[in-house]
Amino acid sequence: MRILVLGAGVVGTTSAWYLSRAGHQVTVIDRQPVPGNETSFANGGQISVSHAEPWANPHVVSRLLKWLGQEDAPLRWRWRADPAQLAWGLRFLAECLPGRTRRNIAAIVALALYSRRCLQALRTELNLQYDHLERGILHVYTDPREFALAVDAARLMRQFGLDRDPVDVEQCLAIEPALADARSLLVGGDYTRSDESGDAHKFTRGLAAHAQAAGVEFRHETTVERIATGGSRIAGVVVRHGDGPELLTADAYVVALGSYSPLLLRQIGYSLPVYPAKGYSATLTLAEGSLAPTVSLTDDERKLVFSRLGNRLRIAGTAEFNGYNLDLNPVRSQALLERTRQLFPHLQTVGEPALWCGLRPATPSNVPLIGRTRFGNLWLNTGHGTLGWTMSCGSAAALAEMISGTRPDPDFPFLQC
Repeated sequence: MRILVLGAGVVGTTSAWYLSRAGHQVTVIDRQPVPGNETSFANGGQISVSHAEPWANPHVVSRLLKWLGQEDAPLRWRWRADPAQLAWGLRFLAECLPGRTRRNIAAIVALALYSRRCLQALRTELNLQYDHLERGILHVYTDPREFALAVDAARLMRQFGLDRDPVDVEQCLAIEPALADARSLLVGGDYTRSDESGDAHKFTRGLAAHAQAAGVEFRHETTVERIATGGSRIAGVVVRHGDGPELLTADAYVVALGSYSPLLLRQIGYSLPVYPAKGYSATLTLAEGSLAPTVSLTDDERKLVFSRLGNRLRIAGTAEFNGYNLDLNPVRSQALLERTRQLFPHLQTVGEPALWCGLRPATPSNVPLIGRTRFGNLWLNTGHGTLGWTMSCGSAAALAEMISGTRPDPDFPFLQC
């Protein structure tokens, strides 16, 4: 089939790769000049199956009350005159029920484990280089109550096949010696040895080059303006490159536009429960010989991650619900750097931090939307929230199987309209 993929982030690019490998003729449309240039550009760098507990869980309401009014809060909700934000927020609260949280964790772990296997196979097959490390992910805790809750979450994830194991402070320091100066802050942690880290932007650019060599066409600096419908099917996509609009047609269409997916689909009366969660990152260039972590870390209390990417340290995280605003908030950016100084007071860097923010496409449950819509030839691969890099390969492989008429492997609630 001729397939048009809308979006060249890590999810769209992996979709194009797996669809092409399944024998389809694939064209990718993206408004940026290169692949992976928006949400995939400077994210946290983790392949983190261990981060499967959704934001919506039974403990989040008390945390939201505690964070209310804090400009640097891990989760910051800014009320807007936006019906989509209100509807999303109400669905988010419904997903906080214990039974729904358990169901969502099971789905996320199943897809994320499958995706990690797909990534590992793809890396071996193509010899992809993206500053990846296979040293696991260590979650660290500075609050005893948060640590106790995390022990329960880790126990549940082990039931679903994930090796997330509790560790005490001394074990934390043995796993990552760079935490030695933070010994007095730590109360414990948990460690997932099988998790990984790496630069999502480098991965996306590298995979796109392989996809192009395999025959995938990438049309960059091309904006998707609208979808044209024809009854129960999609008739084409109107795009703009330069001055005039152009209608592109295909046998099937894949929407992988991240946070912008619902804006496009709203035009054809299709409602998506996806809302942008703005995340922040700071990238530090390390001085030669600086003691810095090589094991990827998650600071659960602050909702931050730390990933070593060659001679760089990437600090990323938090969620700000403020519509499609992409302004860098200086208070939230500085909060990343202040926490870094608390945990690694002797970290030596070169130059100024590279600050960034991006919009992560969040569903209320944190479970992505993958599969066919009610339009017979329109497919979705979006809504991955903070786990787009983690789930990208598995989501794309499963989507390619569904479009090709095969049932995917993971036990996951794929859309089957």
